[in-house]
Amino acid sequence: MPNAPTHDTDIDGRAVARRLLEEVAAGVAELKRGGWLPRLLSVRVGDSPAVDLYIRNQKRCAEQVGIAFEEKRFDSDISLQVLLAAIQSMNIDPSVTGIILQRPLGGDLSIKALQAAIHPLKDVEGMHPASIGNIVYRELDLGPCTAMAAVELLRSTNVPLQGLEVTVIGHSEIVGKPIAFLLMAEGATVTVCHHMTRHVAVHSRRADAVFVAVGKPGLLQSDMIKPGAVIIDIGINQVIGADGNPAVVGDCDYESCRKIAGWITPVPGGVGPVTVAILMRNTVIAARRQRLQYERQFDGAAVEGGT
Repeated sequence: MPNAPTHDTDIDGRAVARRLLEEVAAGVAELKRGGWLPRLLSVRVGDSPAVDLYIRNQKRCAEQVGIAFEEKRFDSDISLQVLLAAIQSMNIDPSVTGIILQRPLGGDLSIKALQAAIHPLKDVEGMHPASIGNIVYRELDLGPCTAMAAVELLRSTNVPLQGLEVTVIGHSEIVGKPIAFLLMAEGATVTVCHHMTRHVAVHSRRADAVFVAVGKPGLLQSDMIKPGAVIIDIGINQVIGADGNPAVVGDCDYESCRKIAGWITPVPGGVGPVTVAILMRNTVIAARRQRLQYERQFDGAAVEGGT
């Protein structure tokens, strides 16, 4: 159980991201020595300022660690069938080792159908149904980036995960639910709250760690947590600050919660940088898996051919 804070309560997401990216760069160098060049394709539909920001951050990190990054733009009126065909061509392109779908998608496109169309070996977002299912079987190396980033930040506090009481507020398919499965695989006891949960505070007050990912600023207040708890704030909300200017805030009341919490992630500077670093790590993992698959096929063909 976390103790009352005796240190700076902020978890420095940028520092955690730097450590991860150093490991990724070493992995990229090892792949390149073996003749493999990790190449990440970014698929976007239509125009969105938020997507522009995501892509800039991803491209900058990719260049930093030596991953080739390429953006594929599609018009907002593209049909699902045409986009599915484009993804299939990326799947069979041996030079492409990773594919990421940028959200939000324009039009009436089914994100579920598109995510399922990406080959599991190239699913660097960890959002293919097979990737999600693997978490249940404790295969934890390639999971949804934001969920993996949130758990990595908890791990960075050195709070033991086994037996930890955790409350997850928010049960989305890409964040809340994967976080719960990832933590259960680590031995934590997890409660998941959602819009039909009665008295969320009853659950959050008894938790050693609280993850909040709802998209509602100020949802988590200081009277909803116990002293020393770890707060991982995954929310990203734009509000008008006291000075009348736009500001980005999370889902917790940061100033009041940080006085009670043992550790807390700021917004921005918490989960965001680590999410991009996890995407780069997933890209290396995907490239390694494809290399292994290729080597197995090559060895099998050699045996069959009698060489």
